[in-house]
Amino acid sequence: MRIGALARKTGVNQRLLRYYEEQGLLHPARDANGYRMYTDADVVSVRHIRHLLAAGLPTAVIGELLECVHDDGERPTPSLCPAMLKQLTRQYARASEEIERLQQSKEIIASLLNAQPTNADR
Repeated sequence: MRIGALARKTGVNQRLLRYYEEQGLLHPARDANGYRMYTDADVVSVRHIRHLLAAGLPTAVIGELLECVHDDGERPTPSLCPAMLKQLTRQYARASEEIERLQQSKEIIASLLNAQPTNADR
């Protein structure tokens, strides 16, 4: 199938599919005219890429982990790969740190809002 068909099947626009290829996440074959040719396996790969992106993983990490993910028919499922555990642990810690930073920011903003005089105080 060509890129337009892959875009329709996955709901991902063609520009983004080309970006995935640039990042080494997709490896389409080329026909005699140079058009990208995708398979049903690429549909599954795009679904896995989207799932890992939704988890907040950068494309560089996804490139390392994509071969560690298989499809159980419903959703992407990790396989036992040493890289998977290491990268997911690292990304979990990064997400936890970001949540902590945002929580602190939220508390500071809340204290500023609570310190503002109300209309009745004016």
